[in-house]
Amino acid sequence: MTAFTTAEVAKILELPAARIRSWVRAGFVAPSRGPSGRIAFSFQDLLVLRTTKDLLDADVPPRRLRRLLTSLRRQLPADQNLASVTIYADGRRVVAWDGTARWQPDSGQFLLHFDADAVARKAAAKPAARAGSRRAGAPLSAAHWLQIASELETASPEEAQQAYHQALELEPANVEAHVNLGRLYHDARDYPRAEAHYRAAARHAPRDPVPHYNLGVLLEDRGRRAEAIQAYRTALERDPEFADAHYNLGLLYDAMGRRAQAITHLRTARKLYDRTARAR
Repeated sequence: MTAFTTAEVAKILELPAARIRSWVRAGFVAPSRGPSGRIAFSFQDLLVLRTTKDLLDADVPPRRLRRLLTSLRRQLPADQNLASVTIYADGRRVVAWDGTARWQPDSGQFLLHFDADAVARKAAAKPAARAGSRRAGAPLSAAHWLQIASELETASPEEAQQAYHQALELEPANVEAHVNLGRLYHDARDYPRAEAHYRAAARHAPRDPVPHYNLGVLLEDRGRRAEAIQAYRTALERDPEFADAHYNLGLLYDAMGRRAQAITHLRTARKLYDRTARAR
């Protein structure tokens, strides 16, 4: 399980670290403590704090918010984390949504399904000055999930995979999510899933050389040399100065005994690498 420090959470949420510590003291979230006694935030804590930030930005008073979160924790099953529930402000009312039902945490009153349409209409009618911001407590956007995933990649690849999948649920054609998710599966040796995401990225961005290059690396790892060559060549059609594609293609040709083609691509790669080095 990934553990974030106070400084890391502050950076992700773009808030002062002192604000994060004050929210912990206020009881908005209850992080654990590491062996050294330092506060350690979980991935779920991070999501709850992001919701806290949005609700406070929507002018929900801190005292009321603390009471709402406490009530909501009591209302959820023991095995359900607060981060699994979407919480948003609808005017002066705070609404919780678990994907099936909507209710008011402070009263426990359930809301009819058509009420969600009214909330959406109100959100659409907000002043243009706030149009670019995410509605408080609403589900995270694909961009937010991409940011979270990138923060998680090194420490917890499995949770990063989950975050990228969340982004793809919102934007199935998101090339960055497909490429990064393919790479994570590739690193985990889950080759079928990695290939599926690389191919999806190539399909959604046919002029981008990166998905084709990554696919070439994977196909080469799986011993599918002819397909790997085609993938590398496709990447070079998109970007003739893709040095790594030239290099890998040259090594692959050399392993297959195709010396002339190998020398051509390896020399090109060397020139491109030298040019990059001189430009630094």
